Amino acid sequence: MSPGSPPGRLARRVALDALRRIESQGAYANIVVPAALAGNTEDRSDGPGSDEPGLSAADRRFVTDLVYGTTRMRRSCDAQIDRFVLQPPDDATRTLLRLGTYQLVHAGVAPHAAVGETVALAPKRVRGFVNAVLRKVAAAEPVWPSEAARLSYPDWIVERLTDELGPDDAVAALERMNQPPPVTERADGYVQDLSSQWVAAAVEAAVGETVLDVCSAPGGKATAMASAPDDEGARVVAVDLRPARVGLVVANAKRLGLAVAAVVADGRHPPFRPGSFDAVLVDAPCSGLGALRRRADARWRITADDVRDLVVVQRGLLAAAADLVRPGGRLVYSVCTLTAAESIDHATPEGFTVDERPPPAGEWQPYGPGWRVLPHDADTDGMVLLRYRRRP
Repeated sequence: MSPGSPPGRLARRVALDALRRIESQGAYANIVVPAALAGNTEDRSDGPGSDEPGLSAADRRFVTDLVYGTTRMRRSCDAQIDRFVLQPPDDATRTLLRLGTYQLVHAGVAPHAAVGETVALAPKRVRGFVNAVLRKVAAAEPVWPSEAARLSYPDWIVERLTDELGPDDAVAALERMNQPPPVTERADGYVQDLSSQWVAAAVEAAVGETVLDVCSAPGGKATAMASAPDDEGARVVAVDLRPARVGLVVANAKRLGLAVAAVVADGRHPPFRPGSFDAVLVDAPCSGLGALRRRADARWRITADDVRDLVVVQRGLLAAAADLVRPGGRLVYSVCTLTAAESIDHATPEGFTVDERPPPAGEWQPYGPGWRVLPHDADTDGMVLLRYRRRP
């Protein structure tokens, strides 16, 4: 970008490059965006004679909103674009039109800036086409061919959550998951969604206990339950399948000055003796249908078949974890989804009873034998919690 270029053009160019990687190459937004921002800092040095500044703090926020917002609202943007095209544009042009339409329909950007600056990024061969389509989008009131298109989710997700929650709560949850999540910090400075903090609290890890956290990476719940090395508290063992993910747990525990024993292992085949733990937490891999606001591209990746496959994995984890709980001990199961198949439809493990006490913290609502918080209940991720106690 040359000196005197309009504000925001570099931000839009960076956002466009990131969107093309996400949409055409299958890259993950949460990986692409930090990498793009790291390469375009305001104080970067491009060598002698460089006159191209990097992104300001405001521009960095703009890039983040453009990429995450356009990715979330992809279907909604396409619904407006397709009203004004006779033939589907090529993928690169489609991405550019989505970027402009997101600014016009969802981001509240002034039409002259949204259209003019987006058109400036277009190759000459399609510049007139992009300009014409975006001007029509800017001049027209949005029209939605379906509720799923307005909300910008695949049909199956809208249908599934409507069946699970009822139409009012489904729409409220889906709309809330189209908004960026708030940043919440624990007292120790660790950034963690409140619903995850409430799950860790529900384990009720106590002084002298040994607690296992299965599928623990990146370590938020493990560190929430752990104590400093010189303090009296629970001894926490954290398990995850991949060495790199276990490394995240180790790094986070070290940064916080906490004692966590980290182990690389498959939670379905844990390397521990039966009855070794006072409490076991299974924060199981799931469809993430309660946390879609954190994963902008997840709604376009997850399928109904994935949910069925995940149920099988969850059952294996729950059965293996149950064997590790001592008589009288506790088993806690959580998922950041909203489907019954991944939560309350799981059978109570043999030899266990449901813990019917309310959780010690959080805005949980009763849900079958467990508890649930919806995204719009307390502006958190959606979460389901099940607690069991092993018979003595």
